Order: sequence, then C-alpha cells, then structure tokens
Amino acid sequence: MSGDDLRGADGVLGLVRALRNRVAALVDARSAGDPTAGDPLRGLYVTGETARRIAAEPGPTARRGPAVQDDSAPLPDLGGTGRLALLARDFGLTALDAHVLLAALAPDVDRGFEPLYGYLNDDVGRRRATVALALDLAGTGPFDPAARDRFHPAAPLRSGGLLEIEDEDRPLPGRALRVPERVVAHLLGDDGRLDAGLRAAEVELLPAGAGDEAATALGARVVAAGPVTVHLRQRVPGAATDGVVAALRAAGRPVLRYRPEGVAEGAARLLLREARLRGAAVVVDPLPPRPGPLVRALASSGATVVLAGTEAPDLRWAPDAELIALDAPEDTAGPDGHWHRELGPVGLDFDLDAATAPYRLSGDQVRRAARSARALAAFEGTALTLAQLRRGARLVSAPLLDSHARRIRPAVGFADLVLPEEPLGMLRELTGRARDRDRVLGEWRLRTGGGRGRGVVALFAGESGTGKTLGAEVVAGELGLDLYVVDLSSVVDKYVGETEKNLERIFAEVDRTDCVLLFDEADAVFGKRSEVKSSHDRYANLESAYLLQRLEAFDGIAVLTTNLRANIDEAFTRRLDLVVDFPFPDPGQRVSLWRSCLAGTPKAEGLDEEIARCAVEFELAGGAIRSAAVTAGYLAAARGSAVTGEDVRAGARREYRKAGRLVLDVDAPWAP
Repeated sequence: MSGDDLRGADGVLGLVRALRNRVAALVDARSAGDPTAGDPLRGLYVTGETARRIAAEPGPTARRGPAVQDDSAPLPDLGGTGRLALLARDFGLTALDAHVLLAALAPDVDRGFEPLYGYLNDDVGRRRATVALALDLAGTGPFDPAARDRFHPAAPLRSGGLLEIEDEDRPLPGRALRVPERVVAHLLGDDGRLDAGLRAAEVELLPAGAGDEAATALGARVVAAGPVTVHLRQRVPGAATDGVVAALRAAGRPVLRYRPEGVAEGAARLLLREARLRGAAVVVDPLPPRPGPLVRALASSGATVVLAGTEAPDLRWAPDAELIALDAPEDTAGPDGHWHRELGPVGLDFDLDAATAPYRLSGDQVRRAARSARALAAFEGTALTLAQLRRGARLVSAPLLDSHARRIRPAVGFADLVLPEEPLGMLRELTGRARDRDRVLGEWRLRTGGGRGRGVVALFAGESGTGKTLGAEVVAGELGLDLYVVDLSSVVDKYVGETEKNLERIFAEVDRTDCVLLFDEADAVFGKRSEVKSSHDRYANLESAYLLQRLEAFDGIAVLTTNLRANIDEAFTRRLDLVVDFPFPDPGQRVSLWRSCLAGTPKAEGLDEEIARCAVEFELAGGAIRSAAVTAGYLAAARGSAVTGEDVRAGARREYRKAGRLVLDVDAPWAP
C-alpha cells in the first residue's frame, strides 16, 4: 500500500473514531431517559412498562433540533483530499450522505460499534446501522423528507453502488445499511482487486502505463474530451478500440475492458462504480446482442465510456443520453505493425508479412494469436513455425458458422493439383489478391465509393470431378485459413425471406472473421433471374437481387463452384474477381492424377504401365480417378498384397459403370 493510500485509510479511520463520540453521546442520551438501560436482557423483549413509555413519548413532529447535541464530532468535512472527500466529489455526495456512509461503514472497520449499534437499535441481534440510527447520528431523522430522499434508489449513495439497504420488508427507518466490501476496501486504501462480480463477468483491468506506440489519433480525441460516451462502429471487433485503450492508458487512465457474452444489465452498475472509484475508463467491445439496457446504464454516467460494435447505433438504446456516434477509421498501425510488435526480432525462418497478410485481426486478437502460437511452440519444443503461427491466428478468428457450413481444415497444396498452367496461374493470382487487397483496395484506393467491400470472390467452373472443391481447399491452405462449405440444406428455406436471412448471417460472420467460404453447386443460389410470371418468380428474383447487392459490400473471401456456368446470372459475373475454368483432364494429366492418388500405396511390379493404359482407355475426371484409386486400395488390402494393375482396372471399370457408360468385357489391344 502506498503512502497516499495509508493517509487515505488513516483519514477514514479518523472519521470513524470521531463517529464514536457521536455514538457515545447518543448512548448517553438514550440511557438517561430509559429506565430499562440496566436490564441485562434489554433488546431481547419488550416489557409492558417499556411499551407504555414508548407510547408516551412525543411523536417526531414534536422534535426540534438535532438528535445529538455534540459539536466535537461534526459531519465529515468534504473539502479535503482524503479518500472519502474524493469519493464524495466523484459520486456527488452531500455531507449527510457521507455521514450515513460512515455510520454504515463503522462496524466493518471497528468491532466495537456492533454492540453499541445493537443497544441503540433496541435489538441486540441488529448490529448494523439502520436508516433511523444513521440519521439520528447525523442530527436529523426519518421524519425529514429530505433526509429520507437520500435513501431513494436514484439517490447518489444507492445509484452509485456505495450503499445497500437490507430488510426490504421492514419500514424504511428500521432497514439495515451495508457498505459493499469493495467500497470499504477502497476507502481503506486498497484497490488491488476487482469486485467479485466483475471478475465473474471476466472484466479485464488494464492499468495506466507509459506511452504506447499503438495509441491512435481517435484515442487522443477521446482522452481530450473528458467524461464522454462514444459509440464506435467498426468492421472487425477490437480494430479501433485497441488504439483508444492504448491512448487512455498512455494518458494515465486505467481501463476496464468488458466483453459481454449476453444481456449484461447486472454488470453495468458494478462497472461504473469501479470506474469512478479508480478514475478509470470503461471500454465495452463488442456490445451484446441486446445492448439497450447496458447502453442506458452506462451512457452519460460521468465516466469515459467507449462502446464498440459492428452494427450502427440505435438512438432508442439511450434516448436521453448524449451518445457520440463515430465510424471507426481503419487501424493506422495496420496488422503488420501489430504482428511485428508481438513477434519482432525472434529469428523467424519465414516471411512474417506474407504469412500474416490474409488475417484481418485487431491488435488484441494479434496479441492473443501470438501468445497462443508461442505457447504451442514451447509445448512442442521448437522455434516458432509458420504452421504454429497459422494455428494461433485461426483460433482467434474462427467464424461461428457451424449451423450453416461444414469446416474443412486444408491438408493439400499446389503440389497436389493437376491442372494446366493457365488455371493454375489464376489460382495463384487468387491467393495473391487475398493477401494484397488491403494495399491495392485500401492504400491505393482502387475500389472506392458505392459502399463496396474489399472481398475477393471467384467462380470455379467445370465438369464434376475436375478439382473445383480441391482448388478451393488449396487456396485456403495456401492462405493459412479454414475452408467452410455452405450447407445449402440449412440455408434454403421455403418461407419467403428466410433464405436471405440465413445468407446474411453467413456473409456477416465471414465479413468479420478470416476463412474461405465455398458455395458448392452455386447455381442453386446464384442462378439466373427469370421473367416474372407468378409470385414464385418474383420472390426468386428478390433472392438474386439480395445476393447481387450483398456481394458488392462483401469483405471476405468466397469461392463459387458450378458444373453449369451458363446457369449463373450474368450480373454476378461482373462482381466476380476471377473466373477459373477447370478443364477435363487429358490422358497425360490423368496419368498424373492416378499416380498422385496412389502415391502412398504399396505398388506391384508393372503398375505404372497399367496406369498409363487405364489413363488412355478410361476418360475419367479427377474425382472419379480418386474413387477408382480408393477401390483399388480396398481390393489390395482385402488380399493383403500390393496394388496391382488389375486392381486399378477394376476400380476404373466400376467408375465407368457408375456413370452409366459401356465397359467391354474383353480388353482391346493397346500399344503405348
């Protein structure tokens, strides 16, 4: 505890000691006129004599002057610099409020008050100050309307969370008063821990610190504005608030950072009390799904409050509050700056800028990703690797798409693709667009106006089995992202408007996180608009119109695949960054596909020659070749031997029959 804290504690204890004089005076006054003062069982029962004496006493309207005539212990002086004086200033307390607070606080710091309060309450079991007792000690009583008003829920003592009133079933004068332990600790000079309720809500206390290079100009404006309530609308949670938090801490302000998981009315009062006790700012990011009660509780509270979310603010949240709504600027530090600050000169054996370019993480998310990656490297006993870094980044950026999409963790690369040079080059270009879009579309401003997003959308067209889905997986793996395949059965709904709502949930989630979204068989959703001949046509066209508008504002990475490119509406084509045609493989490519699929299997002698023959005889796409290779593997495993040419041929024949194609029983002669 620092010297200032000790002096603050001594000041409060001195006031408590002075309060003893007023308590002693009140005890003397009560004892002088109480014939039962010497009864050892006083306070446990009421005799008939006591009842008659009480009934004969004049009512409160006949009272004049203070209950305690003792000038040696006046009401607390709120003009000093002690903790009670500062608390009274910050919470708007009057001298009467401060005295009531002291009276309620006394038993928590001095056990001697408990029996004294029991005597004065005429009940030895009630050892805390009551409303009537606290007001008697202050020289007034519950007969005074102004004094009673100090215990109203909207009055500073209760609205600020400084005083709790128990025994709600009793009349007001007999209700017991309690000071929360957090307030007691603060007045005694202890601000080491957060309130238990805030710890349960996972509120993070960020102490004031020295200058931070992550501070932003927006943060400096918030600091200069003083007590203010600001709503920041940002694209990615934490993207703007990190710089504001850094600026507040650099200005000597501790920060209470709160990430509510749901409805959070209960935490608001505790947050504000803690902020006012510490002189801290409150940062809520992101806002809960129903933010109205929380915003109303925090707005215009006399503290610096920053509310952040991806949605626009609603004035109905706090109609009477002075809420400043701002659109958060782009993070000026940039993701590269955050990554270099966290991983800096650690001797990485990979290009940090290239590895982290696909991730659109805020500074806080980068810190958590770097911490996770370093912990994984320490656990595995290696230097930090690219795979560990990507795993850490995926952990903090995982989208919540499980109800509408299936996640694929990429396990293939460009070496696993068998394609002609042109589509292969376009896939590499697609990964480059995903990495460099912030520079090209942001810094160079090559996509401005019209509310256009920075998304990358590509169409993969080709026959079934030509590698479209595999190509999307390769792109995701090259970027270090997860691939999410949209489950059309959970998206398309027979009720009007529900399909669009489901699609919006998907797009919104991908907008704010990092992944590659795959619409397989996209023509089912992105099909051509038709002439309106019935209400069904009109609603189908509305779905297409929604998708056309949504792709304009899309910020993520999406791949559409189709077997029937002609069925895709031409209006979508303009909004596509790339259209990649996946051709049917020629004999040479089919040989490569067979060898790639069977690369890990034990091979019998002469298998390569049979593969070359099957590649010519059986015109199969890559997907069918993979299925045929799996069939060959099962046949070989059942015999307990290596894969033979006959196994390969049997698998190819089976795929031909599945496709409804003719298979000759006698093999035709073949020459290489």
